[in-house]
Amino acid sequence: MEAQYLDLVRRVWESGDERRDRTGTGTRARFGETIRVDLSDGSIPLLTTKRVYWKTAIRELIWFLNGERNIRSLVAQGVHIWTDWPLARFNEAMGENLDEAAFEARILADSDFAARWGDLGPVYGAQWRHWPRFVADGTGSYRRDPEGIDQIAALVHSLKNNPASRRHIFTGWNVAELDQMALPPCHMMYQYFVSGTKLSGILYQRSCDLGLGFPFNIFEAAVLLRMLAQQCDLEPGELVWMGADCHLYLNHGHLVEGLLSRPPRAVPRLDLLRRPADIFSYALEDFAVSGYDPHPAIAAPVAV
Repeated sequence: MEAQYLDLVRRVWESGDERRDRTGTGTRARFGETIRVDLSDGSIPLLTTKRVYWKTAIRELIWFLNGERNIRSLVAQGVHIWTDWPLARFNEAMGENLDEAAFEARILADSDFAARWGDLGPVYGAQWRHWPRFVADGTGSYRRDPEGIDQIAALVHSLKNNPASRRHIFTGWNVAELDQMALPPCHMMYQYFVSGTKLSGILYQRSCDLGLGFPFNIFEAAVLLRMLAQQCDLEPGELVWMGADCHLYLNHGHLVEGLLSRPPRAVPRLDLLRRPADIFSYALEDFAVSGYDPHPAIAAPVAV
């Protein structure tokens, strides 16, 4: 996988279209790229040309699967990857200039403050677990079901009971609620395919920050496939990643140079140490990554 990724990074940086973007930072981009990863041998797509904080990624994935939309539980675990968006919203609305540490301290200390300013809107997990549904109330009107549709529970049921289905899909792209989200979903649709005893999956990304986002996106998609396979008594097969707008930010030149100057190291392995009762009951301690010997991390700014 890493050779495919580095080749894509090189092509985007050297020959991608230079574009203005929503953040004002500017990117170089290519459209319509694919990476295929074989997961059948227990290996996991975790970059070695820079350190990826895989425990943070798993905490984020579990947060998604819990259906959460507030950063408070992430911050309590030392995960800061979603803080920039609500922090920017707070500072703009209140005319303040809080830094990340001060903002997160208030999120943890004040539940009312967290409820107002830590909320990201109906982002990934809210759509995965609580897709809006309206039901008749018996008076000729409709009310919103507070639980909504649990796409993940439906997916597991479908994989177990109708493995040949072509509808093993879940998505976060809810057109009606995009304007309420801190960030519309980048990794927006997942689909799965059962062949014999093997489970394969596709992740479609409308937009991919190759420098910062992709390492988390591909790893979390692979971990989720492994979790689904375990829960459905299947073996992991292949993960196919499909990127639409694949871009590198113009201020990430040092990141690109660092990645391309380093030789990839041995591919690490992921083991699941426990089979929980359901897909929603995994904890960080259930995942073990071995053989991971990456080059040092490369810091780069997030474009908000």
